[in-house]
Amino acid sequence: MATFVFKAMDLAGAKATGEVEAESKQRVADQLKSRGLIVLDIKDKSGSKELKLPFGNKVKATDLTIMTRQLSTMVSSGMTILRSLYVLEAQTENPALTAVLVDVRKDVEAGLPLSDAFERHPKVFSPLFVAMTRAGETGGLLESSLIRIADQLESEDGLRRQVKSAMVYPTVVMVFAMVVLLALVAFIVPVFVGVFKQFGGSLPAITQVTVGMSHVVTHQWYLLIGGTVGTVWGFRKWKSSYKGRGQWDKLRLRIPFKIGDIVQKISLARWSRTLSALVTAGVPLLQALDITAKTAGNRVIEDAMGAVIESVTRGGTISGPLKDAPVFPSMVVHMLGVGEETGAMDQMLSKIADFYEDQVEASVKSLTSILEPVMLVVVGGIVGFIVVSMYMPLFKVYDQIR
Repeated sequence: MATFVFKAMDLAGAKATGEVEAESKQRVADQLKSRGLIVLDIKDKSGSKELKLPFGNKVKATDLTIMTRQLSTMVSSGMTILRSLYVLEAQTENPALTAVLVDVRKDVEAGLPLSDAFERHPKVFSPLFVAMTRAGETGGLLESSLIRIADQLESEDGLRRQVKSAMVYPTVVMVFAMVVLLALVAFIVPVFVGVFKQFGGSLPAITQVTVGMSHVVTHQWYLLIGGTVGTVWGFRKWKSSYKGRGQWDKLRLRIPFKIGDIVQKISLARWSRTLSALVTAGVPLLQALDITAKTAGNRVIEDAMGAVIESVTRGGTISGPLKDAPVFPSMVVHMLGVGEETGAMDQMLSKIADFYEDQVEASVKSLTSILEPVMLVVVGGIVGFIVVSMYMPLFKVYDQIR
């Protein structure tokens, strides 16, 4: 199919332009006439001459949230979906999102529902986004569904920002420690090695380790780089595999210094917020549970949701199977059970999400005070190891002189 650029006019005299994918110009004309437009011009779209870079072409959560709120505002004001997409396409600053909106608008022009057009771009629009949009279209409440989607995106982005801000301090400290270690090993240790050669004799084991590290950094640095790249590649390959992802998700929940506790709270907040949004939007329960499992971000919760789906399919409850899942605290199970009994499950899920989001915020703030002494010990241990290993041979020589 080719892409055609058209110019048309409606019965009121308002001009319309755009792009349509079709097999021929006649098909484009037929589509425009079926929409009540008078065709003025149709021509092939010339190839784009823009330079497209393979990097920096990502849709950020903030841009997607703003776009969703703008679309909701325009739809609630009475604008058609197609006209709203034209406006978004013109004013969106992110080039990647603009390109996606162009494709979405073309699909809507071709007669697809908005949710189906979103579904064609899974890297930008998640299953949650698509399901809530479809539920809004079906129930005639698209604008409220879009607002809920924007709220959900903001909540998830807020959690991510909290975690990133908490990790800035330990990351800076660890990078500084590695720079100090490399500087000592590459520039200071070789000076001591020259002095040790003059003394002769065997070196202590701790000094031999440091000298070996210095030799690798100064003469076999390519092995260090290759080992680092290989380790990172192997870790990512293992983590992306089905078995590796499950092992990694379990391991993350057990990381000490309350990091595993924060990971659990983030997962629970995300799970409850997602399920609450889907239920509130009117998505069928089994579909909502399936989407929640896929977007949970943790295999442990995903496996637990598999048991929940089986229970609901047999006519059971959601809270029942969660009692056997250690990742779900008893408070969550009891609150969810009360919500099922009273018919206010969406409200209970929202309260659970609010509780754990507040818990994450408090835990993240205390994480820095927990990690600070740990980082100081790590940096001090690194520097101390190098200093002791260099001075031990000097002490040995001093003892021999005495």
